[in-house]
Amino acid sequence: MAVLFKEQTKAALEALLFVAGEPLSVQTLARIAELDATDALELLRELARDYDTRPGGLKIIEAADTWQMCTRPEYASYIERLYRKSGTGLSRAAVETLAIIAYRQPITKTEIELIRGVKVDSPISTLLERNLIEEKGRREGPGRPVLYGTTVDFLKYFGLKSLADLPPLEDFLVENAEQCEI
Repeated sequence: MAVLFKEQTKAALEALLFVAGEPLSVQTLARIAELDATDALELLRELARDYDTRPGGLKIIEAADTWQMCTRPEYASYIERLYRKSGTGLSRAAVETLAIIAYRQPITKTEIELIRGVKVDSPISTLLERNLIEEKGRREGPGRPVLYGTTVDFLKYFGLKSLADLPPLEDFLVENAEQCEI
């Protein structure tokens, strides 16, 4: 790929990520930029490295086989001030419910309630509203209950490329067991 063409194409990919405002697949970006997927992926990785090595408030991330331009986490407090609403944080119940869903998905509301020991209607509504979880289908059996799982927004929010990047659950179990012994 000629250097000038490469830089122009990289700039075009950057512009697409900027205006999209949502994650775009390599295939979509390649189609629009008239590249094959391998070349598009190489340029996206270069672009992400470029953003990682220069100062600024933006970065390019890969999450669940999609790419997106977003703000750097260290500037989150400024963004929060811009969009501040009262009560925007997640409740403890919502955080616990989200953790259960992340590690046990796909999972039904009843299964979550068995683990937590309390009703989870409100936390599930909050997590759905914030697009951190979504319906993934229905379980076969009586009543065909809804199965819940995490979204791409969940991955982005926690800076993960995939669910495989979640810390092992055993780390938390060992840590909690040690705390209980004290």
